[in-house]
Amino acid sequence: MKNLYFEDFDVGMKVESAARTITESDIVMFAALTGDWNPIHTDAEFAKKTIFGQRIAHGLLTLSVVAGLLVRLGLTERTIVAFYGIDKLRFTKPVFIGDTIKAVLEVVGKEEKEGKPYGVVVYNIKGVNQKGETVITYTSKVAVLKKHPQA
Repeated sequence: MKNLYFEDFDVGMKVESAARTITESDIVMFAALTGDWNPIHTDAEFAKKTIFGQRIAHGLLTLSVVAGLLVRLGLTERTIVAFYGIDKLRFTKPVFIGDTIKAVLEVVGKEEKEGKPYGVVVYNIKGVNQKGETVITYTSKVAVLKKHPQA
């Protein structure tokens, strides 16, 4: 399933990504990139005293990893026009160093854009850990090229 067009998406379609393990290096590099050195993410001794008992990945790191896993699927690599946005973003469980995350995408809607060479596909997306627990959930909208822009 590579380079799908707007017409190729059907409501109810589900896709699951490969998995990826979150490492200490991921957290350190993300902290350096963003400047978010909160000790809950970067200080093992501090994190031991929190409700989590250990360091947790940044929520936005988890979001970025899930987004990257979806990009690797290649669904719209050459047909994407624009990323429209995210709604209903929730971080539902902590992600720890060593957790393995996969992305699960379900098409929940399509919005025709009359007179435009694209339509908008609406996804419900979940990041799921190795225990099958949902760690992040959100709705995403993506503008995708039409096969027949005049249609």
